[in-house]
Amino acid sequence: MNLCSKCFRDLRIQDEQVASAKAAVDKLVNKVVSFPPQSAASPSSSLSPAAVPETASQPSTAEEVKVSNRCLTCKKKIGVMGFKCKCGESFCGSHRYPEKHDCEFDFKRSGRDAIAKANPVVKADKVNRI
Repeated sequence: MNLCSKCFRDLRIQDEQVASAKAAVDKLVNKVVSFPPQSAASPSSSLSPAAVPETASQPSTAEEVKVSNRCLTCKKKIGVMGFKCKCGESFCGSHRYPEKHDCEFDFKRSGRDAIAKANPVVKADKVNRI
């Protein structure tokens, strides 16, 4: 193509941008095709398929935002020094132990699962002896 190094680099960058734009358009087209067809009465809703996932994800973020600054057992303010239990709740210093707040988290099962995941069963093939 008889290009200098600068022109060749610019041409390559331009080609990469075109390729990424095509990939983005293909991805968008695949998303639109994967949605169920909309009724003919609402053509505006079929133009914005991105609005459907956003509305579906809003309630889940509202549930995750729950911030507790009080002990679940005695309702005492814990502030910054709260202890987070494996059951997902925060407790004060006197209720931080599972026995003190009647924790329903199964520590034995989680320990067994961790050991089983860390040490998979290795079984050798049987060798036919002659």
